[in-house]
Amino acid sequence: MLALPAPAALAVDDKRVAQAFAEQARYLAKEAQSYEHGEGVPRDQPYAARLYCESARLGDPEAMYSLGWMYANGRGVERNDAYANTLFAMAAFIGNTHAERMQRYTGDYTGAVPDCLHTPSEILQQRWPVEGLIARLSAERQAVARMLADLAPQYGIQPALALAIGLTESALNPEALSPKNAMGVMQLIPETALRFNVSRPYDPEQNIRGGLAYLRWLLAYFEGDIALAAAGYNAGEGAVDRHRGVPPYRETRAYVDRILRHVGQHRHPFDSAVVGPSRMLRSLRLAAQEDHET
Repeated sequence: MLALPAPAALAVDDKRVAQAFAEQARYLAKEAQSYEHGEGVPRDQPYAARLYCESARLGDPEAMYSLGWMYANGRGVERNDAYANTLFAMAAFIGNTHAERMQRYTGDYTGAVPDCLHTPSEILQQRWPVEGLIARLSAERQAVARMLADLAPQYGIQPALALAIGLTESALNPEALSPKNAMGVMQLIPETALRFNVSRPYDPEQNIRGGLAYLRWLLAYFEGDIALAAAGYNAGEGAVDRHRGVPPYRETRAYVDRILRHVGQHRHPFDSAVVGPSRMLRSLRLAAQEDHET
């Protein structure tokens, strides 16, 4: 029987998840600043505003302030004083001193915010009810699912995504073996098992930890893009880089579609300290910017 983690351990895991969200928000804000001012990338203020808005939605006060400034001055977005006032008030409440000073000139909190600050309705409707899902499994699979859901936050991964990968890979079977020698719950091929220090691939916990470590790496490498991370898990990150996106393999595309349907979202927090981003991502952005300017 698997032991449940102690409350103190769960509190630590919650802190790690919160830290991952904060790091993702900070990363997006820095990326937005680069596009706002054209620092190392083509200047694109509308794109910067979108990045700031996602960062602000995740709780970053600097992003709230910067987006408020853009709305106050009509830079990259249509000027909207009500949005600016609310964003400055939100940032000031969290402790941003620049926003506090701006409030003297712009006014008080109005409650009006741009649509991008609201959680998309499709995420609220489609996100997996993790506990309900686990309850419907057999007793044997419940034990594996619980282990997977409990270990996921230690790697900065949302349990819904971890379960989606585990169920799609092996139906949570610790003894699964594919024709390509992918092993265990997370279907680790020998090279991946070696890469993430898995010496006993049929030990459920060690296998799950190896798979989660790889998924964390992929999320960092593809900057939180769940579709690319899932494609990398299925076909390898090299295939994603070569094809500049999800590879055109029928199996991989079906795999990615299933993962996205399960989790109901396209972005996930990631730890940028794990690995630097794929160069392919920057080249895609530059190509998109050139198309936009053309």
